[in-house]
This record gives sequence, C-alpha cells and structure tokens, in this order.
Amino acid sequence: MTLTRRDTLSCLLALPLATAEASTETTKTSKLIEAARERIGITRLYDPAYVSMVYPGGDVPQDRGVCIDVIIRAYRTAFDFDFQQHVHEDMAANFGAYPKIWGLTRTDRNIDHRRVPNVEVWLERHSHELPARDWMPGDLMTCRVGGTLPHIGILSDRRGRDGNWRAIHNIGLGTLEDSRIWAYGHKRRFRFLPSTS
Repeated sequence: MTLTRRDTLSCLLALPLATAEASTETTKTSKLIEAARERIGITRLYDPAYVSMVYPGGDVPQDRGVCIDVIIRAYRTAFDFDFQQHVHEDMAANFGAYPKIWGLTRTDRNIDHRRVPNVEVWLERHSHELPARDWMPGDLMTCRVGGTLPHIGILSDRRGRDGNWRAIHNIGLGTLEDSRIWAYGHKRRFRFLPSTS
C-alpha cells in the first residue's frame, strides 16, 4: 500500500495529538497513584463499621476505613471525583442493575459506594472495565479474598520482588503498598482516569 502525501500529512498531524493524550494519561495516572500513596500512615486501621455521613462528599474518619475507602479518597484528591455521589445517583436511577447481596430495597448513600461489588457495577456500566491482562499502574484491580470477600486496590508504579505491580490498598492493616493482591482470584481490571472538575 502506498501512502499519498495527504495520508502522510494526516499521520504527522495526528502524532502530536496522540503524544499529548498519552502525556495527559500519564499525568493522571501519577496523580491517582500519589493520592492513594498519601493514605499510607494516615489510614492505619481497617474498620468496616457502618457510619452515617454527609452527602455528597461524606467520609469515615481519616484514620480508618476499608479497601474501597482508599479508592474513594484517592479519586477525590486526584480528580475531585466523588464515588459516593456517582454511585448513589446511578443506583437510584438503575437500582435493578446493582447486586442484591445485602437484601436492600432502596439505595443507602451512607454505604452503597463503600461496597466493592457496587463500584464494580458502576465502573462496568460506564465502560471502564478492561480484560484482566496487560496490567498497568493506575489500574483498579478487584478480586475475591478467599474466593468470596470482595477487595480492591490501585496498582502502583512500583514492582514487587515477584515482578508484578504492587497495589495500594487496605487489606486489614491500614493502607499499605505491597504485592499480596496478586494472590487472590477472580481478578477484574478497570481503568478510570476522569477529567478534573
């Protein structure tokens, strides 16, 4: 196949745009990872207690939380994106699309966004799921600890001794960065880098 001068020019003009998009994604990925890493040493406790909170922008005390709280706080810091509001609004409009694990008959904006299966559904419904391969820093990995307990972490830009990307997550010891997430099954990969509002 022979490229015309016009084809060549189009390719050359598209190159800076592709480079700019890649640079923007790299910047967003770095912001997300750093926002998650900032939780290390601050969120020191694993605490799954139900807490009534303000809406939107509600949170449990900063020194505690569960795995999803690492993600919620990182997205608020990096992108001013509020999973509490977005999950609640989508669940209110599409309640039947969300899991019935907890026997709820209506939404609960205090807890819905703090449940990994709900966030998985939100990410899937908004086209942020990717095949569970070719993992990259900034990806969200969900899995099932012991085959049943939902868990989530943000892949960091540092590798463990096993060669896998480490994850920033709270798996019972407060927020930390390690490779243990790879030991669990039922992995799903999501990539969500919203525009800063």
